[in-house]
Amino acid sequence: MTLYDELVARGLIAQVTNEEQIKEMINNGKATFYIGFDCTADSLTAGHFMALTLMKRLQMAGNRPIALIGGGTTMIGDPSGRTDMRKMLTKEDISHNAECFKRQMERFIDFSDGKALMINNADWLLDLNYVELLREVGACFSVNNMLRAECYKQRMEKGLSFLEFNYMIMQSYDFYYLFKNYGCNMQFGGDDQWSNMLGGTELIRKKLGKDAHAMTITLLTDSQGRKMGKTAGNAVWLDPKKTSPYDFFQYWRNVDDADVMKCVRMLTFLPMEQIEEMDKWQGLELNKAKEILAYELTKLVHGKEEADRSLEAARAVFGAGKSTNDMPTTVLSQNDFTNGKISVIDMLVISALAMSKGEARRLIQQGGITVGEEKVTSFEASFAMESFADGIIVKKGKKVFHKFTI
Repeated sequence: MTLYDELVARGLIAQVTNEEQIKEMINNGKATFYIGFDCTADSLTAGHFMALTLMKRLQMAGNRPIALIGGGTTMIGDPSGRTDMRKMLTKEDISHNAECFKRQMERFIDFSDGKALMINNADWLLDLNYVELLREVGACFSVNNMLRAECYKQRMEKGLSFLEFNYMIMQSYDFYYLFKNYGCNMQFGGDDQWSNMLGGTELIRKKLGKDAHAMTITLLTDSQGRKMGKTAGNAVWLDPKKTSPYDFFQYWRNVDDADVMKCVRMLTFLPMEQIEEMDKWQGLELNKAKEILAYELTKLVHGKEEADRSLEAARAVFGAGKSTNDMPTTVLSQNDFTNGKISVIDMLVISALAMSKGEARRLIQQGGITVGEEKVTSFEASFAMESFADGIIVKKGKKVFHKFTI
């Protein structure tokens, strides 16, 4: 099986241009490709997994990745897949987030000896002269075509700012710049980015001629990756300070039955032969598949030792019904208690098991909170300080366990 065939088999390919050239290039290690990462936070999330593992797969086959840090485009904000405008960040915020991204990417990509590049588009976008950009790039874009793009359609009703309208031009210019200065002949992105990516391909063709267009390959990954890493409105971060290795493991251990094998195919490096056997699993066997998925991804992000610890802790909780030192834990202080007691509602909010007291009440009302072996049925339920001597285990739903100590 060629690399391209494997990408198709893993469900990673949604749309392509110049498919035969793409096959020849990536199968023979001739591609220099880029994927962009707008640094809107100080950590990558599980939603970035697909891009990172895709870069790793292609690099292992001899292709050269460019991780493009969006120090410039982040100052505008990508409207793709959004119904509201992104929060505006300062240059200092963006610079800090970019440094955090670099450290995390190095766990996936080998940047030594020029095997991969990490470049910040602020290096060229922030120095552009507006009038020169309009003359050099703006003339290559049709406003009518831009307005028909999916990335803008969904924003038109609520209002699309002129700032965001420029994002397609900025992203297209990135590909044009990388093509000219770094020999980048391929780009990857989620399928909600398709219009932006075609803009880059077309800009190269118009500015550099048909011969250049023949070397400009646009490859597209499925947008499933953008849907991953979100649960209960909160991102699942790759930074262990924001999402512990155990919580990270538990997130993947708890994926829906319908999604587990899709995640195994797309995100793990297990051989396709093994995955094809796992595809036959049904019923309770899917729990084993979820465990394998969680272990492989935790090992990839946090290392084998943390993956082993998380697996042992999860098996102890699910199998024997007991806690371990690796279970997510909130340490309460005396200031958290009133008259020597703390309510279950306050415990849920302090630990972020609930994002508000209203959400905590809904969880209790729906029968979703258990303390020890007892389901919590009253909003007034509380525990005295001495009850925490050996720790208290709170279960949210069927699969989320949390330990409280003092």
